[in-house]
Amino acid sequence: MCSSRRHGRNYYLSDIPLDEAWRKFREALESAGALGLTESETVPLQDARGRVTAEPVWAKISSPHYDAAAMDGVAVLAADTVGATETSPLRLSVGEQAAWVDTGDPMPDGFNAVIMVEVVHEVDSSTIEIRAPAAPYQHVRPLGEDIVATELVLPENHVLRPVDLGACAAAGLAELAVRRPPTVAIIPTGTELVRVGDPIRLGSIIEFNSLVLAGMVEEWRAQPTRLPPVPDDYQQLKSVIDDATKRYDLVVVNAGSSAGSEDYTAKLVSELGELLVHGVAIRPGHPVVLGVVNGKPLLGIPGYAVSAALTCELFVKPLVETKLGVRSPARNRTTAVLTRKVMSPMGEDEFLRVRLGRVGERLVATPLQRGAGVITSLVRADGIVMIPHFSEGLDAGQEAEVELLRSMEDVEGTVVAIGSHDLTLDLLSSHLHRRYPGLSLASSNVGSLGGITALARGEAHMAGSHLLDEETGEYNISYVRRYLSGRAIVVMNLVHRVQGLIVARGNPKGIKSLEDLVRDDVSFINRQRGSGTRVLLDFKLTELGVKPEQIAGYDREDYTHLAVAAAVAGGRADAGLGILSAANAMDVDFVPLLSEQYDLIIPKEFFDGPKLQPVLEVIRSKEFRLEVDALGGYDTTFMGKVVEEIS
Repeated sequence: MCSSRRHGRNYYLSDIPLDEAWRKFREALESAGALGLTESETVPLQDARGRVTAEPVWAKISSPHYDAAAMDGVAVLAADTVGATETSPLRLSVGEQAAWVDTGDPMPDGFNAVIMVEVVHEVDSSTIEIRAPAAPYQHVRPLGEDIVATELVLPENHVLRPVDLGACAAAGLAELAVRRPPTVAIIPTGTELVRVGDPIRLGSIIEFNSLVLAGMVEEWRAQPTRLPPVPDDYQQLKSVIDDATKRYDLVVVNAGSSAGSEDYTAKLVSELGELLVHGVAIRPGHPVVLGVVNGKPLLGIPGYAVSAALTCELFVKPLVETKLGVRSPARNRTTAVLTRKVMSPMGEDEFLRVRLGRVGERLVATPLQRGAGVITSLVRADGIVMIPHFSEGLDAGQEAEVELLRSMEDVEGTVVAIGSHDLTLDLLSSHLHRRYPGLSLASSNVGSLGGITALARGEAHMAGSHLLDEETGEYNISYVRRYLSGRAIVVMNLVHRVQGLIVARGNPKGIKSLEDLVRDDVSFINRQRGSGTRVLLDFKLTELGVKPEQIAGYDREDYTHLAVAAAVAGGRADAGLGILSAANAMDVDFVPLLSEQYDLIIPKEFFDGPKLQPVLEVIRSKEFRLEVDALGGYDTTFMGKVVEEIS
């Protein structure tokens, strides 16, 4: 009998608010004695940066530990210098009334001031002349000026910085007592997992979550251990969890926390210890398991990358900080205007990832793809908007509070592009950041028409567009006049590109034209409504007399050329309309059909403004042009040329 049948299907034992889940978890951990501070260990001073002091740090010696000259010059007794003036200089004998000293030298006995060498006139080897009196302890660092022996240098539970190590060294300390980093075991689970670099096959998944989670844990000053992936085997996973909770301070089981037939975490926690929570009202990250096994906290977190990272931060980070006796400063926050409506289910706190950019006087937030497995949304996110459980979402144009993941300085350097997808925009982003490290290009793929309407709402600096006017055969101009009426707009060409049918490697079904899409054995993947590619397709189908309902898959939509190519490469469709560079990127074949014009639509105030000048410089550079040409399927003859100015 297979293990999934033997152990049955699990169900959520609870689905409770985040604060209530934390309360139950903390109370159980306190009762088990699992929230105590980690013990102390002694480390050499040079190895202590970033560690947390386990006890107060007291000075062993004073700093300086003697009266020291603070300047190069002569040491004197202040009383011997009384009466010296510019008009009536005073002479002192070297050896009896003065002694030459360098900065840091101990003050000679009987002297209590230093006169800088610059204002001393050396009459001869045994006589000097001064023209102003010295005050007692002038240019002298007295014993203990900085640190006095037995003085408190640093408190307990202090995160050691480079300057702290310097102060400890000055106080005569060669080693420090610091808290042992909490140990965190990360257990990836799933029969389908393979290591990075191993051969992959259909159905296998590269295990990278533990790499992300371990890095996060290290940032929180804990010591992670990535255990080998455990297959979906009940007894094997039980043995690994039991052993890990005996050896580590905290155990994280990644994947297997949901309610599927092979999601064993909750049942195993019940069997090995105490299951406290199974299901927290958050999104993403709903199927969280919280429990205590062998007196240690155990967290079962979802397998999807975004859910795993979020739940790790929500639950692991506070536990680590509690055991170290520290608390990280809260991230900075700001407010921004949402660029589109976001629906959110009632009853769950949703953590929405957004891109940020300042367009004119407004800071705008563009929601990123919300899939729990889309790790690139973590890479691209500038901030997080929390949609509370009592809300059904946020409206376009609504102001929302954003928890910043990047500095505002970085955000201010972001150029916002919303519109049609093209691989040259990704290349442009790379070139821009390489040439101007303080600048970045944030592009959102909502289609050509979506980009133009975003410009109309003041949500972007520019929009990529390739909208064909079916009556005139002209690209973009009529749409700009219609939707951006009354605004001064610059239409600048980026590329001309080849559009065609993306088909499987070897074109096994012999697809040669749009007419082949109506065949019964051909499935299609389309672009979304409002995209230039969709407009072009509909125009050509009308010319051919083909109705959309004749095409199997016409209503299936993706938002980028790469996504269409990926759907074909993965066998989800036999064909899709797209560009050659996307087909090349996914190693599939391409049937060229026609050439089209892809322009950047830019409001004139931004085109002439300082923020976009670096972007225009990159677009018009020879280096960028050559790299675009190397992608294949592009004509860069008119790249960077203004097609038309519209006022």
